[in-house]
Amino acid sequence: MQLTDTLSGTRKDLLPPVGEDGVVRMYVCGITPYSEAHVGHALHAIVFDTLRRYLDWRGIPVRHVQNFTDIDDKLIERSNRLGIPMAELAERNIAQYLEQLRAMNVLPAHVYPRVTQVIPQIIRFIEGLIEKGYAYASGGDVYYRVRAFGAERYGALSRRDIDDLRAGARVDPTEHKDDPLDFALWKAARPGEPSWESPWGPGRPGWHIECSAMALETLGEQIDIHGGGMDLIFPHHTNEIAQTEAYTGKAPFARIWMHNALLQLGSEKMSKSIGNLVSIQEALDRYGADALRLFVITSHYRSPVTYSEEALEAARAGAERLRHAASAEGGSAPADIDHEAVRARFIEAMDDDLNTPRALAALFELARDINRAAAAGADIGPARATLRELCGVLGLTLEAPAARSLAAAPFIDLLVEIRAELRAAKQWALADRIRDRLASLGIELQDSPDGTTWSER
Repeated sequence: MQLTDTLSGTRKDLLPPVGEDGVVRMYVCGITPYSEAHVGHALHAIVFDTLRRYLDWRGIPVRHVQNFTDIDDKLIERSNRLGIPMAELAERNIAQYLEQLRAMNVLPAHVYPRVTQVIPQIIRFIEGLIEKGYAYASGGDVYYRVRAFGAERYGALSRRDIDDLRAGARVDPTEHKDDPLDFALWKAARPGEPSWESPWGPGRPGWHIECSAMALETLGEQIDIHGGGMDLIFPHHTNEIAQTEAYTGKAPFARIWMHNALLQLGSEKMSKSIGNLVSIQEALDRYGADALRLFVITSHYRSPVTYSEEALEAARAGAERLRHAASAEGGSAPADIDHEAVRARFIEAMDDDLNTPRALAALFELARDINRAAAAGADIGPARATLRELCGVLGLTLEAPAARSLAAAPFIDLLVEIRAELRAAKQWALADRIRDRLASLGIELQDSPDGTTWSER
């Protein structure tokens, strides 16, 4: 299998892994749990879950680590504003996110480290960087000395010139840096913020050192895959490389830097800070897990995706087609379906930089052939088993969406009644709008001379 490495800009063979144990070490940057997770987080989770599922299926063992950044400026600000202890706020949002991952059929990571659990390791890491001349203390803070790492090495991941970065660097008057490019490894305690004791006084870690320490603690000095969204290339992952390789003296820190494109809503990326987001729970309630997964993997992980009702409706319809084929009943006559050729095409696509769109195309063709063969009374058992197996590799459950609560029935009945009155008044456009809106929510209307009934798809 080959994956695109952001650092080199080339395809790289995933195997053999760095360790002698044959295990692929994969660290994926997780969420900062200061509010409810959105569909952009779902995209990120589904991409790396799909990779892990595929490797597991191919018999390649994976150790998957995904962190929670449970100490952060935004988390502190939100907890203070809500009057909730930071740890309580983080725990509440982490628990909700893990439940949503389960609902999306995302396999749990083998380890979910949290920043607050590795403070001693972070302090030792920073002490080591100071001893090697890569960091310095200043006024209770500790900063990483970027130029000590080297201009060419520092700008390699983001393909940015270090002097251009310096010219555009924001200078905070409260910070005492030797160079505007230098970044904080440790921040001195401030009023209203949690803090820990350290050789430089009470304080808390900077953002970038956290992932370096957690990856080192859980996976070792060198790993196979470091994953995250493209928005983390600079400065977060750039700084991770500088810190970790300076501390361990080993390069590369990660053999493959794998970055997924971002989810957009309109013309901007979906973001908590911007406020243009759809929560994971909203999407699950409205479309279901299979539709959400299909929406994500219909695009290549490095191609930007735009969230829209039309796209999710198309994904739901696609999931229904696969589900229908996987549950079709055939006859006993031999079917002319080369399902093993489909399996080979699936593997070829997935080995080609996790090309899920091509893999899905093979599955939809198989589903079409199954339906045709079933209609002709042919034996579709082997082909149907292959379809179910490969859909499972992509994390699709092929289960019917959960039935809605009976509490919604009176409201649906009311809309059906209003639609009937609109039709009687020849207000066809409004009547059709109600029908189409209900259809988008999975409610199908059946008109007959005796009236209209509804059912769930």
